Amino acid sequence: MPWVLIALVSGGITSLVSISDKTVMYRYAKTPLTLPLLIGMAQTTVGISILAVAGIPNGVDTEPILLALASGAFFGLSGILSQRVLYTREVSRTIPVAQSSPIFAAILALAILNEGITLLQWIGIITTVVGSALISLRTDELSRNVFLDNSFYLLMLSAFFFGAASVIGKLALDESPLVFTHGLRMLALGIIFLFFSLRSEPWFDVKRFFKERSPALLFVSTNEFITANVGLITFLWALSIGPASLVSALFGTRALFVVLYSLCIAKIWKGALGEENSPGTILNKVFSASLIVVGVAAISI
Repeated sequence: MPWVLIALVSGGITSLVSISDKTVMYRYAKTPLTLPLLIGMAQTTVGISILAVAGIPNGVDTEPILLALASGAFFGLSGILSQRVLYTREVSRTIPVAQSSPIFAAILALAILNEGITLLQWIGIITTVVGSALISLRTDELSRNVFLDNSFYLLMLSAFFFGAASVIGKLALDESPLVFTHGLRMLALGIIFLFFSLRSEPWFDVKRFFKERSPALLFVSTNEFITANVGLITFLWALSIGPASLVSALFGTRALFVVLYSLCIAKIWKGALGEENSPGTILNKVFSASLIVVGVAAISI
């Protein structure tokens, strides 16, 4: 099953996007909407450029075009929510919860695409939920009480939107070429990001980046024009030849990649990403992310 390897590669590539995003937010951006504004500008440009070069393929109906745009819009909503949380939370806590989308992708694929779900896959779904909840648990330093971080609910909504984007994207890919679908998705994603982030404060922050020739521009340009598009095209490739529920599940291994990358970077460059590095915190992150990966592995069987 080549789509299995392709989906795993996509997860590994896109996890680098999250690390780069957090670097820009933590070290350079002064508002939570600065990076989303840059992403919106970049991906709208990418979408228009792809569509201008590829054109509209012969024989493509209106329905797959609308489906691709809807997939990109849901993807954009998912990204806006996760970016908002990422601005104030650790990347190793944010992305694993956001990548619990296989839960929703499996349920939606069952309802819309008639993709069957086995008992083992349902166990995987439950395991993924448990892992997502555990990595969001926090301890009050005064009372020592354990509580669920309030970002959990926004991230689960983000995961739902991403699951919906995957299933709708699968429907679009059944009727239209991969590159054309990617262009439409990126156009819709860019418009959603611009709609929510085009405000005066982030706009002034973006202009500051250009005026000061901030290193953030190198991170963002590399991320949005190269890394993100390679990762997302690879994901769509896997989605075009594999079941939506299982491809989304394997893409969820991005959670473990993010945790491993962030831990390594935090060890090499102290304070680089604002990560907590106490032994207990590291153990919780690794264990919780591992549960998510075990869950998505069970879903993919």
